[in-house]
Amino acid sequence: MKHVLYFAVVAAVIFVALYVVLHEQADAPEAPVAHMGTTTAETPAVPVLPDDIADHIASKADTIVLSAPLPYAQIASPVTITGKARGPWFFEASFPVTVVNWDGLIIGEGIATADGDWMTTEFVPFTATVSFTADPDAYSNRGAIILKRDNPSGMPENDDALEVPVVFLE
Repeated sequence: MKHVLYFAVVAAVIFVALYVVLHEQADAPEAPVAHMGTTTAETPAVPVLPDDIADHIASKADTIVLSAPLPYAQIASPVTITGKARGPWFFEASFPVTVVNWDGLIIGEGIATADGDWMTTEFVPFTATVSFTADPDAYSNRGAIILKRDNPSGMPENDDALEVPVVFLE
C-alpha cells in the first residue's frame, strides 16, 4: 500500500509541474524570430549575427546605422549603400567607403555623400555607390563593407569605422 501511495504522490507532483511549465509557455508572448531572408510584420529580414559582429554594429548605432545592405547580404557590383550617420561622421558632406575581400584586400572604394545638411549633430541620411571587382576564384566569397568616419585631422582619436560583413554574388 505504501508503494501505491508513494507512486501516486510522485505522479501528482510530476503532473502539476508539467502543467505549470506548459501553462506558462502558452501564456508567454512569442518573441519575434529573425531568420535570414524572412520577414514578419514585426521583424524585418535580419540575419542572426555572431555576437562579436552584433556587438560591433550595436556599438556604432549611436553614430552610424547602415540600412542597406544588411549584414551578410549578397551583393554585386556596383553596390548601393544607404543609411544614416551623425553629422560629425562627415567632412564636407562625405566620408570614405571601402569594400574588401575575405583577406582584407581592397577591391572597391567610393564616397558616401550626405543627403541633407551634414552640419548637425543629428542623424543625416547618406548614399554611396561603390563598384568593386571580386575574384571568382578567391578562397571565399565573403568580404566586408567598411564605412570610415572622415578624419581630415589625421588624429587617431578621431578615427572610427563600421565594418559590415557581406557575401559577393558569383
